[in-house]
Amino acid sequence: MDKTFLFLFVLSFMSCDDEVGNDNFPQQFSYSFENDMNGWIADFADYPVGEEQFYELNSGHDTLPNPLDGSQGALMITGNNHSDDLFMFIKRKVTGFLPHQQLRITFQVEFASDAPNGSIGVGGSPAESVYVKVGASGIEPEKITDGNDYRMNIDKGNQSNGGTDMIAIGNVANGDTKFIYRLVNRNNADSPVSVTANEDGEVWLILGTDSGFEATTTLYYNSIVVTVN
Repeated sequence: MDKTFLFLFVLSFMSCDDEVGNDNFPQQFSYSFENDMNGWIADFADYPVGEEQFYELNSGHDTLPNPLDGSQGALMITGNNHSDDLFMFIKRKVTGFLPHQQLRITFQVEFASDAPNGSIGVGGSPAESVYVKVGASGIEPEKITDGNDYRMNIDKGNQSNGGTDMIAIGNVANGDTKFIYRLVNRNNADSPVSVTANEDGEVWLILGTDSGFEATTTLYYNSIVVTVN
């Protein structure tokens, strides 16, 4: 089992480093970002090759923005969606399952967004046109070169539509009426993601936003809880 997990909860509350692929399910993994990115890797796709600076792509460990609690660590990711299709994502590998084991995965995600409900922006809403997606894959989700653009090597779908490897679970609307950062919760408790572990018993988790809003989106992931059945 990957030792960089910040917390590992199992039903018996015993160490299960060698038992993840057995019958001790559900397994629950809780990630926070108090000190670092906790093993999650950030990246971007659906933009032209070499245009990282123009798209203002950036990510890293930060703290929650004002007026939220600035003493809390967070994983920040930001980009300016000139392509009307920018995909901003984070990923993490989980190991220790049985080879080719069939799994169902749910996410509980908390993030900070400053996009108010019903807001209007360039090309679409900064709230309702930025779709949150979760998924899992037996291969590492990566951006690949497709002509002059970067695309994903997994099927994430497009904007509000899910694909084979990811599903949409809402948007980044913050529940407020003004542009101010609020914590937002999204989950797929009613629609678990199905995935098959690879031959090494590994699964990659992926979480991201697929945007139809043609300007800047900056999010701060505060916590992620993943449950595996």
